[in-house]
Amino acid sequence: MSGDDTMTTTDLAAGRLEARERPRAGAALDRWRVPLTIAVLAVLPFVLPSQALAVNVLIYGLFTVGFNLLFGYTGLLSFGHAAFFGTGAYLTGMAIAHLGFGWFGAMLTGVLGASLLSVVIGALSIRTRGIYFCMVTLALAQLVYYVALQASGWTGGENGLRGFTVAKADFFGGFSVNLLNPLAKYYFIMAFAALALWFVSRVLNSPFGAAIEAVRENETRARACGFDVERTKLLSFILSGALCGLAGTLSALHLSIVPLDALSVHTSSIVVMMTMLGGAGSFFGPFVGALVFLLIEDVASLWTSHWQLIVGVIFILFVLFLPKGIWGSLIVLARRAGRDK
Repeated sequence: MSGDDTMTTTDLAAGRLEARERPRAGAALDRWRVPLTIAVLAVLPFVLPSQALAVNVLIYGLFTVGFNLLFGYTGLLSFGHAAFFGTGAYLTGMAIAHLGFGWFGAMLTGVLGASLLSVVIGALSIRTRGIYFCMVTLALAQLVYYVALQASGWTGGENGLRGFTVAKADFFGGFSVNLLNPLAKYYFIMAFAALALWFVSRVLNSPFGAAIEAVRENETRARACGFDVERTKLLSFILSGALCGLAGTLSALHLSIVPLDALSVHTSSIVVMMTMLGGAGSFFGPFVGALVFLLIEDVASLWTSHWQLIVGVIFILFVLFLPKGIWGSLIVLARRAGRDK
């Protein structure tokens, strides 16, 4: 074998090794995506203009994570996810204000209530497809909005639910968190966001995670491969609703009020925009989308009362020129750069 032939063989072996190492590097990144996301979230209060904005990024980022599980990973576009966010918030507030529950019992009530509602709405809506699925979720969410509006004795009607405040969160062993301290409140909420992220990561890495992505890519082929498509979609819908309900419970504890807008179409549209801005179907994208949307709102509202127009124009530009969103586009560019090496 000549020297040239030896060099060629060595190069081929190195190329094969590199090809094997790239997937391993991607798997390592997936393995560390939860701690990396938490590390980024941990520094947000120190880099954003205000800690209140950082808390909103956490809450709406978690709301978007729940929606992204259904839309980005399962391929089902819902226009009614405010129903779960608002239900979680309202049940938490009512449990505290009317029933005298502690913070944990109130949060559990909110999450369970949102989960049960997602079972009902999911069972009715997954029978449809495409635009009909969107319209059914929207109609059912508006029904929930109407119920909250009419039950003013419990929900406060148009004025929203007020009159409850959780000053501190007590834990076992005498440990407590002062929720009147903005920084302490942030890390209290971040702890629940971290648990939710860990849970979502486990779901995505499980066989069920592969099943929902199979349904997203080709529902007919997934059914032909033996997947129970309807059951998979319903379970994904329920998990999505539970996560959105958790975000709602944290919002109620943060604000100490629950506005009726928590159940509105506007709130449903916000989570769609956040998902698209960050990148549907990406793990970190929901928090990027929430951060960008809330920053634009925060800055644009200082210039004009018509800040929604600015947000709308930016959203249209993203849909036209950056359809995979900010984080999704960065992932695509990173993969291309890896292939070009």
